[in-house]
Amino acid sequence: MIYEIKRGNLTAKVDTLGAQLVSLKGENGFEYLWTGDLAYWKGQAPVLFPMVGALREGKTKIDGEWYEMGQHGLARHREFTLAEQGESCISLRLNSDFETKKQYPFEFSLTVTYTLSDKGIETRFTVENIGDKVLPFAVGGHPGFNIPVNESAAFADYTICFPEPETQTCLAIVMGKGLIDPGKTAFELKNEREIPLRHELFYGDALIFEGLRSDTVQVVNKATGKGIEMDFSQFPMLGIWSAKNDGPYVCLEPWTGCATRTDEGDEFEKKKGMTFLPAGGTAEFAFSVKIL
Repeated sequence: MIYEIKRGNLTAKVDTLGAQLVSLKGENGFEYLWTGDLAYWKGQAPVLFPMVGALREGKTKIDGEWYEMGQHGLARHREFTLAEQGESCISLRLNSDFETKKQYPFEFSLTVTYTLSDKGIETRFTVENIGDKVLPFAVGGHPGFNIPVNESAAFADYTICFPEPETQTCLAIVMGKGLIDPGKTAFELKNEREIPLRHELFYGDALIFEGLRSDTVQVVNKATGKGIEMDFSQFPMLGIWSAKNDGPYVCLEPWTGCATRTDEGDEFEKKKGMTFLPAGGTAEFAFSVKIL
């Protein structure tokens, strides 16, 4: 089911399947969110839980038992229920059940809340451990944005901009497997704030940043000021991605964890970036998007 929320000139739509944002329209009805064109990528803004990225051969070991889970976890394939709705805010909830435990044998409640502001939208993940043992998880967002942004321009007219100078080594992703290879480098920043946007950046999959000095990132046309800004300050990692066949969009992806690394084993609890929530505990992570 699709729900709609509004505030000022902004309208957002959210699908109960996966609690996915499926539309973010602004002035003049322009669609800022990627439309899910099958020629490039059918997703739009999937919710990543209880893991981010891929497992080795799609399998992981939990308490000595093997489980299978697809890329980015199970939440994006599950039907959420409406928890609360206002004019400019909506919360959708997924509780663990018999089917989720076939992939992830834990008791949890995941609530995804979308709140419109005057200039954009906030996405908030609330994870509750409703079981009696520690809950290991990672969570993240994956929203894609149409490029160009509400103007006549080319993809290459845009720049990825950080407010602070960054020195980063983005590790390579093993094509076809989705694993992160710490022995290979895909991209580097050396005390730089800007990355000119070009399709070739993503021919080897996503650029993965970790421990950035910056709390925000922009994809902006510097000549016009048009673009998108994301505040990812509550997340230690940021992925930036687009289709390897020159898709006309860019995904800005705040993560608490990442795909299995080639130097890791297959135990779920030992994956890089896992959050461990005690019985009865609650954790929240939020990111916001502002239209420039």
